[in-house]
Amino acid sequence: MSSIVAITPDGRLYARHFRTSISSRCVIQALRFFRRKIGTPLLVVWDRLNAHRSRVTTDFIASHAHDYAVAYLPAYAPELNPEEQCNALVKRAMANALPGSVDDLHRLARREFGRLKRHPEMIVRFFRHAGLSVTGIP
Repeated sequence: MSSIVAITPDGRLYARHFRTSISSRCVIQALRFFRRKIGTPLLVVWDRLNAHRSRVTTDFIASHAHDYAVAYLPAYAPELNPEEQCNALVKRAMANALPGSVDDLHRLARREFGRLKRHPEMIVRFFRHAGLSVTGIP
């Protein structure tokens, strides 16, 4: 199971979960979902995952330039990505879980991201910890 997470500097969290490894199709599906939920044009800050840099994904971004702008993090710099802290927190919460099926694992991940979603102050701290200066951080 894989997750794609969008977080905002004001502490909102949106997640899409997939029962496969992340592909361009998953990335595009998640981008469309995040754009509908957030409602404003998005600045997407990405690591260098192949699915982020694929021809299919870059063509999609180029054809929707009014909806998305992309910035890439430096290679091998997870400490600059506040979303990595979200993932680490969820993984720690699930460390001793013994799901009986992929469906159980999917429910656990959704539950833990849901818990984090109810603590926007933590997400704001993830941005601060990464040293990011983003307009709108309280």
